[in-house]
Amino acid sequence: MSGIGQYLKETQGELRHVAWPTQLQTIVYTVLVAVISVGIALYLGFFDFLFTTGLKSILTDLPTNTTPTTASTSPIQITQVNTTPLATTTTK
Repeated sequence: MSGIGQYLKETQGELRHVAWPTQLQTIVYTVLVAVISVGIALYLGFFDFLFTTGLKSILTDLPTNTTPTTASTSPIQITQVNTTPLATTTTK
């Protein structure tokens, strides 16, 4: 138990050396963090809106193919086959 007690005494001693902010500083920093967070959220939201609307307009302007291109299900029909041999030439 002395290990935990010693640890708590040392922690309490260290906390006495901490320079705690005043109430006014805490309020100012809290408001500053909130304002910066809202500003960054608006900034990112604005560019997200621009990119999504731009991408949506680009995609709607692309031509669409309403009939899917699939392989034909009917068999291939060969109407005529050329069975004559190719002419061969001999060199002299």
